[in-house]
Amino acid sequence: MHAHVGDRLIVESPATGVVRRDGEIVALHHQDGSPPYDVRWSDTGDITLVFPGPDAHIHHAGHEEVAPAAPASAPARAGGHGTGSGGAVTGGPGDVGRRVAEARRRQGLGLTETADRARISPAYLDYLETHPADPSVGTLLRLADALGTTLLELQGGGQERPPGQGQALYHPRLRDLGEEECRALLSTHGVGRISLTTEHGPAVLPVNYEVVDGTIAFRTAPDAVPATAVGHEVAFEADHIDEAMSQGWSVLAVGPARAVTDPAAVRRLDERAHTDPWGGGPRTLWVVITVERLTGRRITPADDA
Repeated sequence: MHAHVGDRLIVESPATGVVRRDGEIVALHHQDGSPPYDVRWSDTGDITLVFPGPDAHIHHAGHEEVAPAAPASAPARAGGHGTGSGGAVTGGPGDVGRRVAEARRRQGLGLTETADRARISPAYLDYLETHPADPSVGTLLRLADALGTTLLELQGGGQERPPGQGQALYHPRLRDLGEEECRALLSTHGVGRISLTTEHGPAVLPVNYEVVDGTIAFRTAPDAVPATAVGHEVAFEADHIDEAMSQGWSVLAVGPARAVTDPAAVRRLDERAHTDPWGGGPRTLWVVITVERLTGRRITPADDA
């Protein structure tokens, strides 16, 4: 490991590749740039003598950062994109960084101004907004104060609340989706909501669904409320809401629902199911919705494609 004054020392979790600490190298102790280094930490501003361990690497000033390979035994983070078997996780920002970036945008603050208010380095704030990172509570408290928000909001607190309580985008763009994009968003499975009429009036219920041969299929119990969809035209909706960015999409499918009674067809659906119903218990009745109308909408910032 060799560094120059002005380079950044980045300390990551060896298992996930998440940045735990970041600092600027302000002094060398060897002319060849080998350790140790005097490092000014971005989260506290303190300067300490550092002997980098295997979880640290150098980001040379003026060069794109390249994450080092993680130990062969380190698993890739779930949902991320690894660099191969046991490779380090790379990719876009984490949830905290996205919330920070969105709060800054809403306040109309520049990167440097926000960093100055929060008493952290602009380089660290830029890294936080663009890479998976795990800033300290102290850093988040200063950022929350600088951005006029709270630590709980930056950490993604209040997850039990219904989504959509954040502020709307300043310049939202609401656009209709074509049928091909709607089908792509529905993908092959997930959780959606079925809207139907019961003996007690209208009802909207969440169900685990599959997309099979262009139809929407879900399992329920023969005596459960979703089973009353059989023989009627129903509406089915799936969506995704990005609370941190105040944007998202929804897809609505309308068509008749029928019960699947052929044993071979039931067996094929059982074999193709990606997950068991979250509600648990016996769910032996497959209901299939034949899609006759499919529409969708997406909300994004006006300058997004």
